[in-house]
Amino acid sequence: MKIIVCMKQVPASSQVDIDPETGAMKRLSADTRTNPYDLFALETALQLREKLGGTVTVLTMGPAHAEEMMRDAYTMGADKAVILSDRKFAGADVLATSYVLAQGVHVLGGADLIVCGRQTTDGDTAQVGPAMAEHLHLPHAAWVAEITEADTEGLEVQQDLGSVTQVSRMTYPCLITVDKDLCVPRLPSYRLTRATAGRPVRFLSLADLPDQDLSRYGLVGSPTSVERMFAPPEAERQVYLPGSAEEKADALFQILTSRKIIM
Repeated sequence: MKIIVCMKQVPASSQVDIDPETGAMKRLSADTRTNPYDLFALETALQLREKLGGTVTVLTMGPAHAEEMMRDAYTMGADKAVILSDRKFAGADVLATSYVLAQGVHVLGGADLIVCGRQTTDGDTAQVGPAMAEHLHLPHAAWVAEITEADTEGLEVQQDLGSVTQVSRMTYPCLITVDKDLCVPRLPSYRLTRATAGRPVRFLSLADLPDQDLSRYGLVGSPTSVERMFAPPEAERQVYLPGSAEEKADALFQILTSRKIIM
């Protein structure tokens, strides 16, 4: 069974620089981490591989330093890692990002199953996975809370859609996006860290993709644009009120009154 897991590096904090012209985040300006939801996607894929056999390939679109995330995926058990990296991909919205990833899937020869995290913590759209499936003309199920059955023919999944729960049965090839309660991601393995230290990470650029139409990629290929983006204001520092309980209550009352939070 051939499984592809889509992962992404996201800012580790809100302290990021914003490009004043495009309104996009300067991703190299901040520390990064693996998108938390994607760790559940990787664990789901690894468990399915253990049950059904096959390989797990991790796929991402991002800058070269995404290799660090891919090596972390190796230490958890991924077999292969591919990074789609090209300056022409920069500034992509959901449509352009999902198209690049779909093109990457084509280069890899397709997959029986594609697993994505429910959403990313920077964009929060929860749309890239389903959009990929549409580009690839695959059946898909989003917000998967449980895989109730998995065999060599397909999957039965339970989707948490807020007010309702839906059970869907799909045959391969297909795509799912998984929620955080589906499983518990495993810790990196020291043995795998040593065993995969020299394992290569494959890089693909626009020149490697089947579709060379520049109008489908990056800012040019993005029908939506960011009008304004800014980091949230920093929270005020913690204030310690000394004294007895009565003195603390009086001091707190004075603070709330002076700020007109209470009258």
